[in-house]
Amino acid sequence: MPRTTPPRPLDVEALFPESAAHRGTTTRLHPRPGRPGAADSSVGGPLLWPADEPWPVCTEPHGHARGRRPADIHRQRQILASAWLREPDSGPTGEERRLLERLRQEHRVEEAVAHGPLPLIGLAQLYRGDVPDLPSGPDGCDLLQVFWCPFDAHGPTGHGMLLDLRWRRSWEVTEARTSPPRPQVVGFEGYVPEPCVLHPERVVTYPFAGLLPEALRDRIDAWEEALEEALEEEAGQSADDDAAAPVGYQYDLSIPPGWRVGGFASWHVTDPFPMDCRTCAAPMRLLLTVDSSEWDGGSDSWKPLEEQDLPAHRYAGPTGITVGRWGELNVFACPEEPGHPHRWSIQ
Repeated sequence: MPRTTPPRPLDVEALFPESAAHRGTTTRLHPRPGRPGAADSSVGGPLLWPADEPWPVCTEPHGHARGRRPADIHRQRQILASAWLREPDSGPTGEERRLLERLRQEHRVEEAVAHGPLPLIGLAQLYRGDVPDLPSGPDGCDLLQVFWCPFDAHGPTGHGMLLDLRWRRSWEVTEARTSPPRPQVVGFEGYVPEPCVLHPERVVTYPFAGLLPEALRDRIDAWEEALEEALEEEAGQSADDDAAAPVGYQYDLSIPPGWRVGGFASWHVTDPFPMDCRTCAAPMRLLLTVDSSEWDGGSDSWKPLEEQDLPAHRYAGPTGITVGRWGELNVFACPEEPGHPHRWSIQ
């Protein structure tokens, strides 16, 4: 079933005609639980990986001797999903709660595994033919594959993420690996994706307000302040405490939530900072956004038409992925040479 973004509550270009010069597109991926194959674009599905090519591993020196089993994480999610669907809505039974306690336990791996290379988790793969805003990879590559390490133990702080993106030409894979290596334990359940099929949808998008020309940004700020003042005045004259929040540029008119390819990055946690290629200094462009949630209370105007009646706490996190503290990962690519190393930020 396709997923369709509702029309925006207001026409941003009618409100601010100069915003038309900054219009872009992004492809919302709309990952939803399913059974993708290696020939499909997916999140958490099997990857088209050559049988004779080594699987990506993390070789950075960090502890990975203890953690949760991925199979236990998948099972925990299944139990909770089934429990919350039952009527009456009473949650897990006593027996299920005891099982959940066991599934949440950490386990220690064998000594040789604890000190050896750690297989990366295949997070997603995207075929250019499925995703309109996915650029060509180096040397005509049509398939982007995304991996990450399941432990926050990298970089100068020792608590950072390790991300590994690979481009390939899909037609060159004649025999695909069917049983890739997997980590025995993970440091954080948010690194373990649930298999999801994608429902790509191209939509219009506009830059983060902080990156717009100052005059346009000031006009947007003044417009939003006027809306808030009008709402406060209306609330003061009404006994209704559930008045709708005013439409906002950030949450309703510019950048959609959820997994997406291309378009503009949101900088709602940190101030915007330059993302320039460390190889050639070219300004980089947003390649992929990995989001913890497909929508939330502040962005539910983007909820697909087909899912209007679905509550966020059960359905807005289909991938099982959590980035940082329920945030999003923005991955940037060099437009001059897609083979140059990627950069990323967490918001």
